[in-house]
Amino acid sequence: MKYIREHLGAKLFLANLVVILVGIGILAITIQVTIPAAYNRHIGMMNQSAMTGMMGPGEGQGQGQGFGKTLFENFRASMFESLAYAVTASVIAALIVSLFLSRRVVAPVRTLTEASQHIAEGHYDERVQVNGSDEIAQLAERFNRMTTQLEQVESKRLQLIGDVTHELRTPLTSIKGFMEGLVDGVLPSTPETFNQIHHEADRLSRLVDDLQELSRVEAGSYSLDLRSTEVANLVQTTIKRLTPQAIVKRIGLRSSLPADLPHVQADEDRITQVLVNLVANAIQYTPDGGDVTISAARHEDEIYISVKDTGIGIPPEHLGSLFTRFYRVDKSRSRNAGGGSGIGLTIAKHLVEAHGGRVWAESLGEGKGSTFHFSLKIAPVNL
Repeated sequence: MKYIREHLGAKLFLANLVVILVGIGILAITIQVTIPAAYNRHIGMMNQSAMTGMMGPGEGQGQGQGFGKTLFENFRASMFESLAYAVTASVIAALIVSLFLSRRVVAPVRTLTEASQHIAEGHYDERVQVNGSDEIAQLAERFNRMTTQLEQVESKRLQLIGDVTHELRTPLTSIKGFMEGLVDGVLPSTPETFNQIHHEADRLSRLVDDLQELSRVEAGSYSLDLRSTEVANLVQTTIKRLTPQAIVKRIGLRSSLPADLPHVQADEDRITQVLVNLVANAIQYTPDGGDVTISAARHEDEIYISVKDTGIGIPPEHLGSLFTRFYRVDKSRSRNAGGGSGIGLTIAKHLVEAHGGRVWAESLGEGKGSTFHFSLKIAPVNL
């Protein structure tokens, strides 16, 4: 019974078998009920015919042969009459049972069809009831899972539109305010004013570039040039690129790598981009005079690369959302500090996952610094 409940093919086979058995049962019952009456009626008609056409003496043998032939013909006629009733009854019963069973099988499919139409019209809260565990029930369960994901995607899409609108409005409002001040003569036409306008325009340009990069990495519309890469080279490239930024804030930017660290299988440019995002983020949220350290360690068949800072730290409730696009622990502070677009960590997450790794963050709390980790596969050794 468990096999029948979990397989649609078994249910259909059983339904056809039930129809056949019902037809046979109705056929047998109808024959049992109708054949005596039909036989008696035909025998009565035969006897009546024999009495009206009685023969004289000397014709007994011919009468006996005729009687036997007539008896057989009447029996056959009564049998066919009974079968006609039985076949008619069994066909009607089979049709009724087939209609009932087919509706039971088709009903969940019709429900799925109607629900999919509602989904196509944009009603992502549509769900179907799951009954049983056969293929139709599994399809209904996957349909509900799909609609849940579509609902989440739609929610994220609307949130993204709102976030992008908000992020674009901030620098545009600043630029508009500066220009209106210049036109009205409120602000002086000095290099400082024009530098402020240029700063906001540059911020807007960076945001657009980051959005374009995010759309590419989320869509996977890029290729990875995977090859055996030395972690030390990636770290040194990152340090050279961000040393000027660290010097401005008097932050100590250093590395701590073991000498026997295996090579990783990675796209050097993309992983450098990940490291630059993480280290730049650490420098931005580390007070003047702090430290940022890049380290690495082997864990089974992976290398864990870590970026540790002595910065402002992250409250525990925010750790799970750091890699969500436009997410900021303290929105007002990041904007006033001229922070990034809020999607650098999201881009880093997608790039690491494209390499088959993962990325996560740790922090003991506010004011206690934070550490960002990501993993990469160790490159195969060529013999």
